Amino acid sequence: MHDTLPLLLAMIAAIVLLRMLATKLKIAYPILLVTAGLAVSFIPALPPVKIQPDLIFFVFLPPLLFEAAWTISFKEMKKWRRIITSFAFLVVFFTAFSVAIVTNHFIPGFTIAIGFLLGGIVSPPDAVSTGAITKFVKISKSTATILEGESLLNDASSLIIFRFALVAIGTGQLVWQQVALSFAWMVIGGTVIGLLIAWFFTQLHKRLPTDAPSDIAFTLIEPYVMYWVAETLHSSGVLAVVAGGLYMSTHRLMFLNSASRVRGFSVWESFVFLLNGIVFFLIGLQLPEIVSSLRSEGIPLSTAIGYGALVTIVLIVTRIISSYAALVATLIFRPSVAPHTNSTKMRWRTPLLLGWTGMRGVVSLAAALAIPVTLANGNAFPQRNLILFITFEAILLTLLIQGLTLPYFIKRSGMFDIQKFEQAGEEMKLKMKKGLKTHVHKILKDKYEHKLQEHQGMGKFIQQWEERAKATDDKWMNDQTKIIFLELLESQRSYLAELNKDPNFDEEIIRQQLYQIDLEEERLKII
Repeated sequence: MHDTLPLLLAMIAAIVLLRMLATKLKIAYPILLVTAGLAVSFIPALPPVKIQPDLIFFVFLPPLLFEAAWTISFKEMKKWRRIITSFAFLVVFFTAFSVAIVTNHFIPGFTIAIGFLLGGIVSPPDAVSTGAITKFVKISKSTATILEGESLLNDASSLIIFRFALVAIGTGQLVWQQVALSFAWMVIGGTVIGLLIAWFFTQLHKRLPTDAPSDIAFTLIEPYVMYWVAETLHSSGVLAVVAGGLYMSTHRLMFLNSASRVRGFSVWESFVFLLNGIVFFLIGLQLPEIVSSLRSEGIPLSTAIGYGALVTIVLIVTRIISSYAALVATLIFRPSVAPHTNSTKMRWRTPLLLGWTGMRGVVSLAAALAIPVTLANGNAFPQRNLILFITFEAILLTLLIQGLTLPYFIKRSGMFDIQKFEQAGEEMKLKMKKGLKTHVHKILKDKYEHKLQEHQGMGKFIQQWEERAKATDDKWMNDQTKIIFLELLESQRSYLAELNKDPNFDEEIIRQQLYQIDLEEERLKII
């Protein structure tokens, strides 16, 4: 423990420093973390790093998925549900199929089943990498929602392919009726399990006398419970966490108070940042172990690099083809929801952008490491080390090639009218604030107009809402006005919840205002 702790602390310090450097250079921090881990791995005195697959699947994956589900707009996901589900399921299956066909043809010893196994591993794009890159460039809300929604669901579909491919390799056959039933149970069962556990925890939050620390502690264990229960019942732990996270996110105002929401935001932001940083750093540290395993099997490194490059090209090309196929299908069957752009040329560039966002990462590494060393009969698992190397190379190449060029492509393409986005956002904010002001004034006049002349503080109270300026003297805030203030804050939340039902209103703007209301309530508590 005394030997491991300094290494862990040094890794965390390096992750924080690299994040700062990435922000300064305006590149996605996963790129720097992977390359830094790769560079560190060549230090001769450094002991080999071995990652247990359960460490990533159970320790890292549930909270990362839960946080992503918590922050995405479910309203926007429903709006773009068709293209999201097509990318999360159909595109993943098509990618796995393409990888299986190509590797079976070009790589000696790769059967269709092994190819599908590799395809299931490398098919899901990484949400963290895409999100980190799009922070430095402006993209449309619809495009961001599609990418975020896809990343929530594609992990589940890829891991389903991975499981069935393992069965096919181990037994040499697949009973398609059993496959269909297992697939249905994994999808439906995982979703139902996640929703039930999420409902159970929301009831605990509401009925128990919890405070902010206990609420936050509950949220930290909730994704692990969802994942563990679903996996124990042989369902999809990924879908359980996603479904449960979406349910709790949409009901957060019902079971969490302002203190829990404000403090929980900071805790989760730091927690997820460290988890992502550690995983991407560990990805880079894996290379020496993978290369030594290849050499032990007599596979030349140059040959393995060529195979990895081939698979990476297949991943990029199939995603671009799938993006254009999705656009064509949308124009034919659902033209009303097709991307609206200033020109036909820009419309046909959009699929190219979606196709170029396929950086691989955490889930691909975890799935590759989860391949058993031996089969049930005791024989070595075929092509395991080569699969590990190809997976690592696909992660590295997509991060470096697509990750570094994506911001440049977005800026040069001119697909997104940044000024228009910003203007639309400002107009929504003004509309929301005007509605809030009108709403508050109506409540004050309807319920408390007779008290306006009785208490001098009420005049200042009204003035605050008219001018939205902070008062320099808090002596006017007595117990009575504090109760009214809290009631008004709660009424604003109700107003914003109703406003959010408008499908054309940006939920992110509403959530930002809700956070400001929570901060206002916390400030009021210390007066």
